[in-house]
Amino acid sequence: MAGDRWLTFDCYGTIADWNTCMRQALEPAAGAASAALLTAYHQAELVLEAGPGYLAYRDVLTSGLRWAARRLGIPVDAEQAGALVHAWPEMTVFADAGPALAALAAAGWRLAILTNCDEDLFATTAPRLPVAFDLVVTAEQVRSYKPDLAHFRRFVEITGATPENWIHVANSWVHDIFPAARMGLRSVWVDRDLTGHPAKLADRRITAMRRLPETVADVAVMPPWPARLRGRPG
Repeated sequence: MAGDRWLTFDCYGTIADWNTCMRQALEPAAGAASAALLTAYHQAELVLEAGPGYLAYRDVLTSGLRWAARRLGIPVDAEQAGALVHAWPEMTVFADAGPALAALAAAGWRLAILTNCDEDLFATTAPRLPVAFDLVVTAEQVRSYKPDLAHFRRFVEITGATPENWIHVANSWVHDIFPAARMGLRSVWVDRDLTGHPAKLADRRITAMRRLPETVADVAVMPPWPARLRGRPG
């Protein structure tokens, strides 16, 4: 794989429309409170994924929803607690993802996914992906969840990629842009959710994938972060 140029992507929230699917899944149980319940779930997910110990992602989805519902005082029965898992196979891909990914593949980039999803759930999304990916690293493979660096390190083990030939692209500041900065990677933040997090950790911030090919081309000519830091005056 020497000489390859790699783009790694988060899948859910970046390529697949996680938030819309999950919010709609919560509406039968939460109604008008579904957005608030999803926000509370995000908080619970971070706690559960941080451990101690590894919990399969479908269990994170179920336990996190129960925790969030209790916090908001929304009753959910056993069937409703599985709403996020049950809805997963229906998740759609953002319309702008296909053209952008096809253009990047045509430009010679190898494409990989680093996802906090497990194998069985990712398998329901894979047929919907608009291009073929060269590699997928899942939470189940590394027994860990981003923002821990295990996904990134496993990717390096498999590919030998370095900050010189690797750019990370993702929607989540917490799960992806922050750890990419820790790895010294160049990154493109696809800030679909307009979170308000500081953009300075990413080399470029865009709000959709329509402009991703030209943005990646711009970032690709920048030196990696370690080289930039070495070049700063003392």
